[in-house]
Amino acid sequence: MKTQIKGNYVIGDSDAVSSLYESGGFGRLRDDSLQLRFVEAAYLLSRGKISVLKNGAELDFDAFIQFAAQQEEFFELKYIVYKDLKERGYYVQSSATDFRVYPRGGKPGKGSAKSYVYVRSERMPILLSELLGLINEAQNVRKQFILAVVDEESDITFYDVKRADAVGRFEGGMSAPYPAEAEKETPVKAVLFKERVILADQETADLLYNRAFFGKKMDDERLLLSLPEALYLAESGVLELYEMDGKKLSNEAFSENAARIDSEFLKKYVIYKELKEKGFVPKTGFKFGTHFRVYRKVESLDKIPHSEFLLNAVSPEYEFKLPATSGAIRLANSVRKRMIYAADLGGRREYVEFERIKM
Repeated sequence: MKTQIKGNYVIGDSDAVSSLYESGGFGRLRDDSLQLRFVEAAYLLSRGKISVLKNGAELDFDAFIQFAAQQEEFFELKYIVYKDLKERGYYVQSSATDFRVYPRGGKPGKGSAKSYVYVRSERMPILLSELLGLINEAQNVRKQFILAVVDEESDITFYDVKRADAVGRFEGGMSAPYPAEAEKETPVKAVLFKERVILADQETADLLYNRAFFGKKMDDERLLLSLPEALYLAESGVLELYEMDGKKLSNEAFSENAARIDSEFLKKYVIYKELKEKGFVPKTGFKFGTHFRVYRKVESLDKIPHSEFLLNAVSPEYEFKLPATSGAIRLANSVRKRMIYAADLGGRREYVEFERIKM
């Protein structure tokens, strides 16, 4: 079947409509003709279903894909993903986010697409703002957003990417962030050492540790608190913070000190505080290479559950470097946890979850 290159499309006549669109879901109808994107035409050409003419001269497959790659950015990556999806038995159509993919058993004209697929090279970072825009586009039409990453050896890894707080209830199971008994008329003194805070009031230490999983016991009387934990409790009126020389620290001064100790403290603390207010129990995620490991609920220290997800707090300008992101997602999924990236966008929090999936 002969087709012609016209602008950014390959055009087939009315015969193509019945043989390619109606039977195979290829292309889009335009009047009495069929409009194919370059990846679709390349796939059909490779299988001998069509011939492609340019200015009256027929192009073989190699000549066509070289032409297409000069017209369309990252054509070869898109073709690799398109071909893979077609060979898995999916109906696929080109769209603004590269591809619309229909559920198994569905096809164009008989039901709607299930997913938007966006293609990216492992070498191409992706900005958080760009990713949120793509998620929005899919979410607005109730589609799943899938990121297809093509690595150096042309293998594809698929990720389901979504807002964590848009899927079910993004809420913890703790009835309160700390025991009410920990609040006293006069806040308890806690001292900032070089990198952590020590609380030496045994009663309060026991309440915070045993009932709300704050900190780690130093001994029977003392509790070691992380910087986010200490500031949160100070802002809540449970603690008063002091320097080692006995000078009282305002919460603002403590925050400034903490930011000098940990350059990422401020962006981490904003997310830590919101997680606490949502009823979660965030703890350090250092052993997993993340900022936090997060528990939905901790009822007893005798039987601490597995944490539900790992979380990295990032800036609004954050750029996902895909090899590093892939490693974090693989680790999280391998220990049966969700991998979430969180950012404070001018008072609005965004929680983006990645899950590696099989198509």
